[in-house]
Amino acid sequence: VMRSWPGGYRDFLRQKQKANRDEDRQNREFDKKLAEEEAWIRQGIKARESRNEGRVRALEEMREERAQRIARPRAPKVHVNESGQLSGRKVIEVRNVSHKFREQQLLDGFSLRVMRGERIGIIGNNGVGKTTLLRILLGELEPDRGSVKLGTNLEIGYFDQLRRELDTSRTVAEIVGEGRDYINVNGSQKHVVGYLTDFLFSAKRAMTRVSALSGGERNRVILAKLFTLPSNLLVLDEPTNDLDVETLEALEARLTAYEGTLLVVSHDRHFLDSVVTSTLVFEGEGTVKRYTGGYSDWARLQHSLATTDGPQKKGQKSEKKPGSSDTVKASTRKLSYKLQRELDGLPNTIEALENEIAALEKTVNDPGFYEKSREEINDRFAALESLRTQLELRLERWEELESARGSAS
Repeated sequence: VMRSWPGGYRDFLRQKQKANRDEDRQNREFDKKLAEEEAWIRQGIKARESRNEGRVRALEEMREERAQRIARPRAPKVHVNESGQLSGRKVIEVRNVSHKFREQQLLDGFSLRVMRGERIGIIGNNGVGKTTLLRILLGELEPDRGSVKLGTNLEIGYFDQLRRELDTSRTVAEIVGEGRDYINVNGSQKHVVGYLTDFLFSAKRAMTRVSALSGGERNRVILAKLFTLPSNLLVLDEPTNDLDVETLEALEARLTAYEGTLLVVSHDRHFLDSVVTSTLVFEGEGTVKRYTGGYSDWARLQHSLATTDGPQKKGQKSEKKPGSSDTVKASTRKLSYKLQRELDGLPNTIEALENEIAALEKTVNDPGFYEKSREEINDRFAALESLRTQLELRLERWEELESARGSAS
């Protein structure tokens, strides 16, 4: 772009400096406004249900304008070094796990089955036990009660473990390359400094000690190191903290394409909506429930339940769930013929429910599904939640009957 400046060279310098200051001020005001709009859109369901399409379009234009203004030699490229080995079909099996920290009940009778390729987010208030749950799931921490069984052929990449082990006295290149000049990335040899440029580290910055880095840069170092390790199970505990927008978007894109199993703890609602297909929610007093979809899907469901479920009438007795523990306790210790037949039929029922859930999850994960009417979408999600509830009840019932049979023998 050619521009004419009146006066001599000194006048040019003075006017240029003033123009630069004015441009910096305008950019700061623009970035502040963009940050406010990003905060609005990331409120999730509240912002999206308002359907202020004009404001959303304006935000998209602001993002594009900022992207064109930022002077970067290249955009970040996040590579995940996926394992060439598939894990077993069942990745993690959790049965009736309870755990306390001091006097706080973090988990109470928690059960979960994680299958290969599932992408699960974990949300809850600070201090409820999200990191503890991850450590229990990975076998790092033994629960007070219950069992956790890991599947076969697992290669685990654990973000929080690398964060704890980060040696701040070493340089970025030393940590990521482990003293080697070349590293293996998805079957190809790549110079460690060249690899680090994909995470926005210049050659000079790659030789900097980690102790001199900002929080966001340290997280980029951990991600760069994590993604050099072959994995078919990625476990990420708050990976988005302090990341810049460009790196965050690149991370989202790569995790979306990741073919392994994913467990992620995050407070970033938009991030969870982008990368997970089901969500574990800490609901208090040791209760953790699983819901289909990301954060916004869970928030939508909670809003729907709040508006449709009236308070229980005073004096109304709560209805016992079929298959509750009281039912088994009330029965004789030796299974009757009827209960034995029920037990024998449960494995087929459970398998059929799992197949129905898998088929319905495949439907709702298809982008074309969201072109259907809102009523049909809500009906499918309701059906999926109903199937999940039925499956949980059948699994609980199977465990109760097995336990009763074992006690009698």
